[in-house]
Amino acid sequence: MLESFTGVIDGLERRKAAIERALAALREVGAPETAAQVKPDGGAAEAPGTRRKFTAAARKRMALAQKARWAKIKGEIEPATPPAPEPAKPKRRISPEGIKRIIAATKKRWRLQRAAEKLAQAVKAAPKKAVPKKATLKKVAAKRSAPAKLVNTEVSGNVADGAPAASEPISPA
Repeated sequence: MLESFTGVIDGLERRKAAIERALAALREVGAPETAAQVKPDGGAAEAPGTRRKFTAAARKRMALAQKARWAKIKGEIEPATPPAPEPAKPKRRISPEGIKRIIAATKKRWRLQRAAEKLAQAVKAAPKKAVPKKATLKKVAAKRSAPAKLVNTEVSGNVADGAPAASEPISPA
């Protein structure tokens, strides 16, 4: 039973993440979501519950500044000195082979997507079987149920002799 709840919870979390991404995109455009989020000076306020993102270096500087403030309040003369900064790691870059693989995979994905779209259009544009209208169906049905018309109405031969006339149908006996 817990497994079914975890599946539901995962689905709801994915929806929540999608909604948050959509809201972030709207915020980037600059449109406030509600009237409550508009500042008196006309700017949009940050959404409640969201926090600004700080880099690790900025957080470290803030921590050191706070420690210095506390040291000043407590009366310590010498605040803690910051440790020597670590050398920055070199920025990671994608190799030319990696770029080529990404480009090839992207082109393949788009090629497959275009092929699927062409197939869908071909199926959609395929000629459909002509379905006769109801009036046509009634005419065809009437022709089938009507008795056969006599083509030749002239009487040839002697009816009295028992020979069938040309206009009479011959029935096997």
